Amino acid sequence: MKRPAIVMFISICLAFSVAGQNTWSPEMQLKVKALGTPRMSPDGTRVVYTVTDEVMSADKSEYVSQIWMVSIDGRDNLQLTFADKSSSNPKWSPDGNWVAFTSTRKDRSQLYLMNARGGEAQMITEGKTAVGDFDWSPDGKWIALVMSDSKSDDEEKNDKGRNDFRWVDDNPKMARLYVMPVQKDANGKRELRKLTNDNRSVTGIDWAPDGARIAFSHVLNPRVDSWPTSDISVVDLANGNVVPLAATAAAETSPTYSHDGKFVAYSGSDGPARWAQSNRIHIVPSAGGTPKVLPLSHDGQPNLISWTPDGTKVMFSEGKGVGTSLYEADVNAGKIAEADHQDAVISAPQMTRLGNAVGIAFVRQTANLPPEVYAGRPGGGNIGQVTQINAAVAKMPVGKTEVVKWKSKDGREIEGLLTYPVGYASGTKIPLILNIHGGPAGVFQQSYIGSRGVYPIATFASKGYAVLRPNPRGSSAYGTEFRRANQKDWGGMDYHDVMTGVDHVIAMGVADPNRLGVMGWSYGGYMTSWIITQTKRFKAASAGAPVTNLMSMNGVTDIPSFIPDYFGGHAWDLPDVYSKHSAMFNIKGVTTPTLIQHGEADVRVPISQGYELYNALKAQGVPTRMIVLPRQPHGPNEPKMQLAAMQSNLDWFEKYLK
Repeated sequence: MKRPAIVMFISICLAFSVAGQNTWSPEMQLKVKALGTPRMSPDGTRVVYTVTDEVMSADKSEYVSQIWMVSIDGRDNLQLTFADKSSSNPKWSPDGNWVAFTSTRKDRSQLYLMNARGGEAQMITEGKTAVGDFDWSPDGKWIALVMSDSKSDDEEKNDKGRNDFRWVDDNPKMARLYVMPVQKDANGKRELRKLTNDNRSVTGIDWAPDGARIAFSHVLNPRVDSWPTSDISVVDLANGNVVPLAATAAAETSPTYSHDGKFVAYSGSDGPARWAQSNRIHIVPSAGGTPKVLPLSHDGQPNLISWTPDGTKVMFSEGKGVGTSLYEADVNAGKIAEADHQDAVISAPQMTRLGNAVGIAFVRQTANLPPEVYAGRPGGGNIGQVTQINAAVAKMPVGKTEVVKWKSKDGREIEGLLTYPVGYASGTKIPLILNIHGGPAGVFQQSYIGSRGVYPIATFASKGYAVLRPNPRGSSAYGTEFRRANQKDWGGMDYHDVMTGVDHVIAMGVADPNRLGVMGWSYGGYMTSWIITQTKRFKAASAGAPVTNLMSMNGVTDIPSFIPDYFGGHAWDLPDVYSKHSAMFNIKGVTTPTLIQHGEADVRVPISQGYELYNALKAQGVPTRMIVLPRQPHGPNEPKMQLAAMQSNLDWFEKYLK
């Protein structure tokens, strides 16, 4: 009973602590909380969601998620979980009496069950491997869950005896579909029943409304590179029979039953699947048959949310420029209409059927407003903010961010976000940092500039910098043609897209042409390393996890089909193309002082890519530093490592642009 009071006291102390600061810093940005997976209760009165906060001490550096519950009017907001380890992915039971979630309290993710009125959660799985996704059956008596294969006794013995050599690509640990009863049997047990045994790895699940079948998506193996092999099948719980529902050369994902169970909506790619994806919503009879293919949506990347209660429409979300739109696909008419668009980022939208109506919950943020949960019933302006988790940081002044547009070298219109310093006086020429996103099919949208990450935008703005975040050709949220417009041309017209953006900000009278910097991660790191080989305009650069050599990159990455897909062939077939578009084959004569940042455990862009750039610049006497982030994958996921990345970026540009 005392826990909510303690939480409130801590929140008040944090609010006073934050309010006492009037300028941003990397440490301050770590304190912005991330919110996720909001889900409305079956009666529409409450929403559960997660809050992720940093935990740093002398011997800890981690992010921990806890589950909260808020009333739909926003008055009652209580923390439900308090363990030292993360609790995540909360889902209501169909009757609204229970909340199931996963937690890493026992070293690996397991499934827990908690009374929605409060009380201690109980762990209901005890597997040797982690629980991934899960879902309640429509009657609330069963839970379907996805678990990876565990190590055999011999494998565990060899691990302990350090006889743990392995063969590449041999013996992958498949993710299997299981079902388990919610109630214990007469022996006090909950027996897991495996539903999939073939060599396919399960990636997503959805129960049929009658609870007799489960539709699931699956891939050839659990490697990231196998996503184009995704198909959809249906398993009959009575006899365990598995039958294909959608299995073509395209990638079929996200099966979603209609409320009457007669149809399944899913997202299907063009065939064969391309990394610069183009997907359409397909509607197939749940018993099988020829799917109806709906028109291409604005961006060709629909995120399916739910069917409407009457079964006539499928709701989905999608990026549109720097914001997010909600759409409805009319199944019978074969038309797509925009239901709502906001110059904001809407994430994790979830719909709940409330009789003949629906409720929706999502996380919303803008460039100057931190993430919070919004919920309500669509229509009539009934959706509103229901949490105040980041209320303290929302009072912190941030630099104004505006949408800017310009014409590239070939006349194509390019869009981006320009963030001004706090208190910027019009007409003042100031240092400008060009920030390039990853992907290349990433996109800069109106997300909160004070959030954590490797590039502390709010801190830069508080220090007197302007930051330009362009969306060059190749970006998402502008349609399939735009997303594919940089194929076979990395470092070509996309380079001119970002450089003409810099020229535009200079022409606006904002950027000082003698104080320019550039930074980016992944593909943004590729562009940063490429830019310093093409121009000496920039006084400093920061390349994060940079792709610097397309040839060697393709030989070490965990997605070896990626670069050949973009360039139309392998390096041994196109050696001149690969070298022409690689920084390492154009590195001679570079003079720009360059900071390199790389995670030591990065398998997407292995750290050898960063070392290639570092050694080449050092050999030419270029001012160069490289920071190695231990244990970190492609994106740093520990707060101390993020802090190190943010602070080193800030220090680097303060040294060379101020």
